[in-house]
Amino acid sequence: MSEYNKMVSRQRKWMYLFIGIVGILAAVLPEKSIMYGILLGLVIGFYNLWLLQRKVRVQGEAAEKTGKRKGLGTFSRLASAALGGLIAIQYDWSLLGFIIGLVAVYPVIMLDYIWFNRK
Repeated sequence: MSEYNKMVSRQRKWMYLFIGIVGILAAVLPEKSIMYGILLGLVIGFYNLWLLQRKVRVQGEAAEKTGKRKGLGTFSRLASAALGGLIAIQYDWSLLGFIIGLVAVYPVIMLDYIWFNRK
């Protein structure tokens, strides 16, 4: 397995763990609005992470074969974040919680990089 695939697998496992923990907390804690917002943000953030990882892999393969660049799907990731924001507003969930959950993927990426590249 390539180093990139190992990194992708680690990041996805961390996101599964966070989604599971927040899902349990959303079921147990009395403040549902905030936890549902964070959970929705984590799910949309995980989807955006998956899209980004897939586009990076496709772009790497394209650069290896033809040397041409392809886009990273920024518009689709922004659209999914906007859709998640609309869902949070529609169901009266915490928009701040949604934003916290949405950006939680970036510390996962950074901590994975720091932890596994300490040489």
